[in-house]
Amino acid sequence: MTARADLLRELAATPNRLAAAARHAPPPPPGEWTPREVVCHLVAVEAEVWHARLDALWESETEPHWPWVEPGPWDGEGSGTLDGGLQAFATRRAATLERLARLDDAAWQRTGVHATYGRIDVSRLIEIAIDHDREHLASLAG
Repeated sequence: MTARADLLRELAATPNRLAAAARHAPPPPPGEWTPREVVCHLVAVEAEVWHARLDALWESETEPHWPWVEPGPWDGEGSGTLDGGLQAFATRRAATLERLARLDDAAWQRTGVHATYGRIDVSRLIEIAIDHDREHLASLAG
């Protein structure tokens, strides 16, 4: 299995892992996000961060530059329930995987410049996304 295939497999597995973790999460400490809020944050990040950056790599004639972005919880249709948030996340993650499927080998080598991480290619961007997913999955474990 290639590194790219490993990254894609990890991204594809997250919706099920998130659903299990969110449904079995203990009550959060005071001041921390509830499982629904964590899920809704991941929904927002999927579109506002990962989709936006992948689209920029795909569409831009020049190397894109990205600031640090940390969206709050998504507030769209279905965001009021855990199941609605989980469905929205699964839908958006599927859209991420579709974006990645359109990239040929040359497109995977394209780079953007992140304010914190510096110059990164698609693989590194996806590694950062996976690390972000893992951080929030761990937060649901208590």
